[in-house]
Amino acid sequence: MKKKFFHIIFSCFCFLIFLQQVHGQEGHLKKKNHFFNNIFKKIKSSITVSQPDSTIKATILNTKSVIPFSEYEGKVIRNITTQELGFEKVFTDTSKPINYYGTRILNALHTDTYDWVIRDNLFIKKGTILNPYVLSDNERYIRSLEFIQDARIVVKPISGNPDSVDIVVITKDLFSITGSLDISGADRQKLTAAESNLAGAGQKIQVTTLRDTRRQPTFGYDFLYSKNSVLHSFITATLGQSRINSARTGRDNVRTAYLLLSRPLFSPYSRFAGGLELRLNKSENLYRESDSLFRNYKNESFDVWAGYNIGLKKLLEDNKSRNRTFVAIRYIRNNFLEKPIQFSKGYNTLFNNINAVLGEVTFFKQEFYKTNYIYNFGTTEDVPYGYNVALTTGWYKQLDLARPYFGVNANRYVASERGKFTQYYLRSGVFFNQGRLEDASVLAGGSLYSKLYLFRHFKMRQYLQYSYTRLFNRVIYDPVQINNPLGLRNFRADTLRGSQRVSLYAESLFFAKLKLFGFQLAPFGFAAGTLLTGQDNNFKRSDIYTGLGGGLRTRNVNLIFATAEVKLIYFPRKAQNMNAFQISFNGNIRFRYNSNYVRPPDIIQLNTVDVNNFYQN
Repeated sequence: MKKKFFHIIFSCFCFLIFLQQVHGQEGHLKKKNHFFNNIFKKIKSSITVSQPDSTIKATILNTKSVIPFSEYEGKVIRNITTQELGFEKVFTDTSKPINYYGTRILNALHTDTYDWVIRDNLFIKKGTILNPYVLSDNERYIRSLEFIQDARIVVKPISGNPDSVDIVVITKDLFSITGSLDISGADRQKLTAAESNLAGAGQKIQVTTLRDTRRQPTFGYDFLYSKNSVLHSFITATLGQSRINSARTGRDNVRTAYLLLSRPLFSPYSRFAGGLELRLNKSENLYRESDSLFRNYKNESFDVWAGYNIGLKKLLEDNKSRNRTFVAIRYIRNNFLEKPIQFSKGYNTLFNNINAVLGEVTFFKQEFYKTNYIYNFGTTEDVPYGYNVALTTGWYKQLDLARPYFGVNANRYVASERGKFTQYYLRSGVFFNQGRLEDASVLAGGSLYSKLYLFRHFKMRQYLQYSYTRLFNRVIYDPVQINNPLGLRNFRADTLRGSQRVSLYAESLFFAKLKLFGFQLAPFGFAAGTLLTGQDNNFKRSDIYTGLGGGLRTRNVNLIFATAEVKLIYFPRKAQNMNAFQISFNGNIRFRYNSNYVRPPDIIQLNTVDVNNFYQN
């Protein structure tokens, strides 16, 4: 907590110094007191409050993504052009620029995304027939790119040629230079610098350095390079190497090298999706731990999957049918060349050899609503509606235990015209072993976003999440836990485990009109409760844990920095060695909305948020 607190304070301090330096370059040799007077005037002018007017409802999005394009269905796409908005422009009203020194600085330091990068992420083509569903899918896909803040595709009729249209792809970048500094006293400092759109070419480079006097050597590093849509293939390639990875050990003492390739099913009209992960890990005793404590291991992992969209040719000829069937297969091999002595025999998912072959059939009909003010401070958010049902089966071997597996992951998404969004889900999996059912699991629940309530000085949305989890005949599955988003968030105790969990979480989020240096503010309050039944399955001995609290989220939507959050929580009933009051500082919250139609085949997880949830953070 101290580390994150110092990180936030130091970042704010550096930002103020940066503003002073920029202003000093503009003012040159002005007198010192006059200089600081101007600085404070700039700060004062940066605190803005939007005025209530008749346009307030015009900035609220709540429409099916396909509607703006439906009237042009069947017309020929004559030409496709791109247009880039600067940081002073907003999509809701491009005629009223946000013109202050902050936006001028961002524009001066930023390199706009090249036209060819945007075109590498287009699957619409000139000379083809306009399909409104494909067009809306492409608009949403561009918005999902890490370096894009928002995107619109505009269809322009052609005078004198009613059978053809022109397409304009309008994008607005995020300011992609980012970094962080973690300080844990004089002994340990960690610095990260990244450029998520290097030279405007859709490539990311990130370097992290660590100084820790307890290590030998004292300095370590981490390097990552990623390229979006390599050769217009929609494959994102990532290459990385690290000497400060904390995988499986919890300390920065793992040497790692990896290669990742990922191609999503970016549209229901695309044919293929898949991915590849190659990774090599080796722990090193850099902290000079004793042989009994040091987890000495070396492992290599190979994970590959591929899938195909069935019957696509027929579906392309009939837009009325939105039902899809996708088949996929996945192979996982996690092989330990050296095992820690602490886990050489027992079952542990972190330190066991794993070999698995899983197949999956996904039935889905999934479209999207364009909305805003759920978590992203007014920028466009794509929320799914429809259904997604995946049936998974295969063979799974962990250590010396090999078993067949069967699972189902069913999701129903409902969107109303008033802006209310609901999800219901049922996830269940079971292993078979010599006629017995083992590690059988059930996870059922739902979540609800209320409509957006408009007030004179703020907007408000409410969120509700509930779930029920049950684990039967546990053999090697991780027990049901409480310290996760499906249990009680920020409850810092990993010793509370059981076989059954009932959870409820409610939150009210307020979007204020006040802005500071372009950072928007969103205070929130919440209440949560979880009932946990121990592994003895005796419901009468279940324990109830609750939490109450509130906090503030903030973000400048022009910057690639994630949402920052400060939160105060009170737990009336706490675990051993835990404070009843918790203060949480988190400067790296990334709300990622479910824009995936399919996922790699996998077994059901009971303590993590599934990729099919409305959002994951």
